[in-house]
Amino acid sequence: MPTVTLSRNIRALYAFSFLKMTLFPMAIITLFWKDHIGLSLTEILLIQGLFSLATLLFEYPSGYLSDLLGYRLCLNMAAALGIVGWGFYLRADSFGTVLLAELILGASFAFISGSDSALLYETLDNEDRTHQYSQFEGRMLGLAQTGEAVGALFAGTLYAFFPLLPFIIQVAIWVMILLLTFSMREPERTHTPHGGSHLTQAWGTVRHALKENRRLRAALLFSVFLGLASFYPVWLIQPFMQETGVPLAWFGPIWAGANLTVAIFSWLSHRVAFALGTRMMAITLVGLVLAGYLGLAMTAASLSFLFYYLLTSMRGLQGPMLKNCIQLQSRSGNRASIMSIKSFLFRFFFFCTGPLAGMAADRWGLNTAFFILGVAMMLVLVPAVVVFIQSTNDEKREFSAGKEPS
Repeated sequence: MPTVTLSRNIRALYAFSFLKMTLFPMAIITLFWKDHIGLSLTEILLIQGLFSLATLLFEYPSGYLSDLLGYRLCLNMAAALGIVGWGFYLRADSFGTVLLAELILGASFAFISGSDSALLYETLDNEDRTHQYSQFEGRMLGLAQTGEAVGALFAGTLYAFFPLLPFIIQVAIWVMILLLTFSMREPERTHTPHGGSHLTQAWGTVRHALKENRRLRAALLFSVFLGLASFYPVWLIQPFMQETGVPLAWFGPIWAGANLTVAIFSWLSHRVAFALGTRMMAITLVGLVLAGYLGLAMTAASLSFLFYYLLTSMRGLQGPMLKNCIQLQSRSGNRASIMSIKSFLFRFFFFCTGPLAGMAADRWGLNTAFFILGVAMMLVLVPAVVVFIQSTNDEKREFSAGKEPS
């Protein structure tokens, strides 16, 4: 396939990344659930846990199908499900209807998970530019967060004018995404799943990721725990701002600022990683988590939301670096599957713990909930970062000794 045709994939993936995260409802969705639908924080975190369960059910099968049948096909399916899921919100009036919409959207995001990053890597591989993956992935993540920031800027105004207007616009966005995914092209791949039944192949990939390849396992777990650290506050920061007296008109710009922070640090990630080195970069990421949660736990002023920006900065920095580590340990035939395993683990852990975070917030207040979450994250992140650093040091020693990294 001509290089110029594949290069269009990169431009299309940039636009896809921007549009898929141009989520007009996100900056106000917790308020919509709480004030318009009448859900408690426990119900909200339960819905997000069930959203994660829906994603879990589709996550690894979608990644395997993506490797087997093509990345473009799965992205088309994701776009179609996105249209249906956001469309259900136009009739949502209860816990059950919100849950149905979220389950469909969970399936949509499962089909995206891994397919877009794998399509990028394979496109670059066809052009002998895989060494630039981290840079391109950072741009994709940056554009995604810029898209969410753009949506957030107008969310409060749209919601105040008509609560369903952000959701109407969202359906139109996903129609545009479907047209975009149809324009992508499938790159040639040097390896495809082979040998044995589909179940054998799928289980072999899981075993390779979580048992046989210790470097891949270390990068996956470190990435998952950092992702969780930045995800809990997404659903708690809006009621936190409401409690601390932040005006509703500020919600959109504040959400936009959070996403622009992710975008900026995603673009800078490969430069910061080069300047600090892997070890100091990993330690810095854990330090940002600790500082962010302590600030949210110990303050209750109108500007306390700024501590959330430390967590969004961490999210931007860690994404390109750890995705690059994971891609380097993956093969062409299982690239999307490996990324789906990462998302599967993330969703599984959130499904188990997210509702508990909501219960803590309802029972003891948001400051206490942030403190408990901060302690819990340190208990898992400290050993995870130690194992990750050890795995990268082992790889450097083996490379210096002329051995094939395992």
